[in-house]
Amino acid sequence: MASLLLFLLVSASLLPHLSSSESDSYISATISTKGLSFAKDLIISQAVDSFVPIRVPDIKKSVRIPLVGEVYMTVSNVTIEKVNVSASDSTAVAGESGIVIVASGASAKLSLKWSYWYDSWFVTVSDEGIASVQVEGMELGLTVGMKNENGALETFVAECGCYINDLDITMDGGASWFYQIFVDGFQDHIKASVESAITGKITEGAEKLDSLLQSLPKEVNLDDVAFMNVTFVNDPLFKNSAVEFNINGLFVSSKRADVHDTCKILPEDSVFLSDASKMLWISLDEAVFNSASDVLFQAGMMHWVVNTVPEQFFLNTKTWRFLIPKLYKKYPNEDMTLNISVTSSPLVNIGVGNIGATVNSDMIINVLDGNLTVPVACIAVEATVSGSVGVIGNKIVAKAELDDFSLALRWSNIGNFHMSLIRGAVRIFLKSICIPYLNSYLRHGIPLPIIHGFTLEDAYILMPNSRVIVGADVTYNRSIVAPQIRSFVYSSKY
Repeated sequence: MASLLLFLLVSASLLPHLSSSESDSYISATISTKGLSFAKDLIISQAVDSFVPIRVPDIKKSVRIPLVGEVYMTVSNVTIEKVNVSASDSTAVAGESGIVIVASGASAKLSLKWSYWYDSWFVTVSDEGIASVQVEGMELGLTVGMKNENGALETFVAECGCYINDLDITMDGGASWFYQIFVDGFQDHIKASVESAITGKITEGAEKLDSLLQSLPKEVNLDDVAFMNVTFVNDPLFKNSAVEFNINGLFVSSKRADVHDTCKILPEDSVFLSDASKMLWISLDEAVFNSASDVLFQAGMMHWVVNTVPEQFFLNTKTWRFLIPKLYKKYPNEDMTLNISVTSSPLVNIGVGNIGATVNSDMIINVLDGNLTVPVACIAVEATVSGSVGVIGNKIVAKAELDDFSLALRWSNIGNFHMSLIRGAVRIFLKSICIPYLNSYLRHGIPLPIIHGFTLEDAYILMPNSRVIVGADVTYNRSIVAPQIRSFVYSSKY
């Protein structure tokens, strides 16, 4: 279940710079009752059959029978061959101290060997055979506790129990007088042994799950520039029949450069979503986007040389002869390039129902004078954009639109020229070249670190103040997930 939690998103923002702390939480994920039920049904449908066969220790017993004497009986090779658990008769909810899973009306089928012997008038009488046992009305209960241990999620069995209401023994062979003696002598022992064996296997499986969770990576690579810190922060919170997990969530340079920080998600302002309409809810603080922006900016990823555009005449001084006459006069009919560099980490503001960004950049106009690239002027551009975000598959995608911009001349080798004269041309350039260029990257999306074989579906996004919240259901590819679960369960049998 915990493997469905992790979430990855990258964008850009900037808030006041403070020192980062790995104990802070910037992403929270809530599994609702619907999500817990999905995980429970998946485990039941794919894992229960893989738990068997289960061997039960041999049972020995003696009983004194009138006219016969002391009869020594043994039950051996006791094997639980099949366990049936109905998903409709089972529940999984978050209790006060952990996830509580209860299965009612379960059944099981056992096989065993029986034997007995006794001495009669200097002769040893013995017999042996096989028997089948049908278990009905079995109740299973499990409470799995969770806590944070050095950034990893540690699970433990807080409570575990198995109760068998009834069992029916069918013997193959043996004298008729022995049947009732056998049932009376071994029924309670078989019940207790099976209850103990199943409880032990459930506990052992939970321990294997803990080992699996402990081995999960604490970093998720974005590329060769940055990774997300996915260490758990604080213990899980169990509330309203759902469970919330908090992770650090900040992006860090692959070179381990310092990242900038903002206010963390505190317990009192944590967005706890237990709405059962979706299986999974994930809330991201603005600090996540801020860290991504800062890492990409520091890595020099926000630089663009424009030398080819759909309307190539735009990059020729002749096109600008009426807008910047001195440019055309000094460099008539020469090709140009634009060197655009973001000057600070872009500022993203998430408001109620909207997301916007402010990007400050320098645009250097270069003229290609023969074999030389000559910088002639630098214009400071401050652009504000708004956008929308969505979820496609296991990726976050976005689309940006230009809202407004301002221009200021930083320096010029061709004399002063008025920004108002070039504003129209720059607007066309930003809307037809820069924004589509940005959206071509945003359309690719950012992969979410969902476990292989699982896919988010019917996702939608909410944007309260300073947060992005994703609500989604989860589906899985049976051909991929089923072997993974069975392999894990199979390793727990031995």
